[in-house]
Amino acid sequence: MDNRLLAGLRQESCIDSSPRLRCTPCALAGVKVTPTAGSRRVKRMPSEHGLERSMQHGYVILGSGMAGLGAAARFRAEGRPARVLDKKSYAGGHTATHDRGGFLFDEGPHVSFTKNEKIRHLFAEAVRNEYLTIDAYIDNYWQGRLIRHPVITNLHGLPPDLIVKCIRDYVEAKKNQNPRIDNYEDWLVAGYGRTYAETFPMQYASKYHTTSAANLSTEWVGPRLYQAKLEEVLLGAISEESPNIHYVQDYRYPARGGFATFLSGLKSSADIHLNHEVVAIEPKQGNLRLRNGESLRYDGLISSIPLPDLIPMIEGAPRDVVEAAGRLACTTVVLVNLGVNREDLSKSSWTYFYDDEFNFSRVSFPRTFSPHVVPAGCGSIQAEVYFSNKYRPLNGSADACIRPAIEGLRKCGVLRDDDKIVFQEAMLIPYANIIFDLERAAALRIVHGYLDDMGIAYCGRYGDWGYLWTDEAMVSGENAAQKVLDRAGK
Repeated sequence: MDNRLLAGLRQESCIDSSPRLRCTPCALAGVKVTPTAGSRRVKRMPSEHGLERSMQHGYVILGSGMAGLGAAARFRAEGRPARVLDKKSYAGGHTATHDRGGFLFDEGPHVSFTKNEKIRHLFAEAVRNEYLTIDAYIDNYWQGRLIRHPVITNLHGLPPDLIVKCIRDYVEAKKNQNPRIDNYEDWLVAGYGRTYAETFPMQYASKYHTTSAANLSTEWVGPRLYQAKLEEVLLGAISEESPNIHYVQDYRYPARGGFATFLSGLKSSADIHLNHEVVAIEPKQGNLRLRNGESLRYDGLISSIPLPDLIPMIEGAPRDVVEAAGRLACTTVVLVNLGVNREDLSKSSWTYFYDDEFNFSRVSFPRTFSPHVVPAGCGSIQAEVYFSNKYRPLNGSADACIRPAIEGLRKCGVLRDDDKIVFQEAMLIPYANIIFDLERAAALRIVHGYLDDMGIAYCGRYGDWGYLWTDEAMVSGENAAQKVLDRAGK
């Protein structure tokens, strides 16, 4: 492994050495590309029994992602059996890991930086403490420069006139002790000054959220954007070295098997039924209808299905509720996954890209998470290209994103002229990040109010319709289960 990749990576367990596929064209030729990894322990319903026969009543959870598994765990802790239904052929939702001939790709850069001790223990136990702890190194690419993240405290090396304008505007902005903030753009200008706001976070917002900062609320921000002190801004402008103040200081990642293995314990203890897609919900009857023709009665229902998909399934859903669900916006991401015949692609865990000349907004390097997610002698890249039905529809195929992504990676220097790409794919994720546009809050009140009236609990990123990290999604599922138990008086 390249010494630069070893810097900051500490092994916290003994890891066995098993044969790995060598990354050569002939080695990869004919390798079967399996769709997913990490779902072997999932319980499957015996094929000779239908759900109608096996369970007439009980608790049902729709979706086996982190939130659904959290709900199942809460029911299990109370001694209440629950069935988890998932339309896919594998469990885990967005926490799934996909094996592409020895290259392991998660659905976006999934790492664990939770401070929740229960979840830390659960993840560690799932991999028998065979995980790595990595000191996070995150940077930004802007007009040919790599800048440590966040840019506001790492201005050194930028054009002098830009530095002067950023600091001048920052100081002026701080003089206003009571700025009017109606949207994300207002918040950025008040916190950083106009020059910095327009050059960096507002530009990134347009690429990542597919709409302007002026059309976004501030409900999602939380710790994601650091509010720097003047002393930190000045130090970062005059010095090449600055402290790491990113909200991710370090993170854990499984030594082997990808992020999905962190959830193996939750999956193995849950009653999960794959390839079971719900097509209709009859809340008055407490009944679910499945695509395979089966029906299932429930006493309590929890859903992590995206709200715009869930509401039309509900029999008798009022028109205003259906329309409100249609106003909820979410990004779609095309993940361009590349396997490369070189290990030292970057020292960064991931890099943010601001310039419009690149079709991707963020690029991550899975080998920096663990050296065992790639064949020996190889590295991998995952580039995220964002669209949205509401603001920037994907017109054309996901595969059309591959070529411009590769060209962009060569132009910025991530890929060298002599690098050989031994694997490439475009993975389409229809639901990626919630867009906190200015229509969200009012529409969400209507949708959630209706679901509460119907006695349908909701959880997870797409049920709460929030910006939830993995640990927050699990807690959301636990809370939804408790809500159902409280409603039942149990």
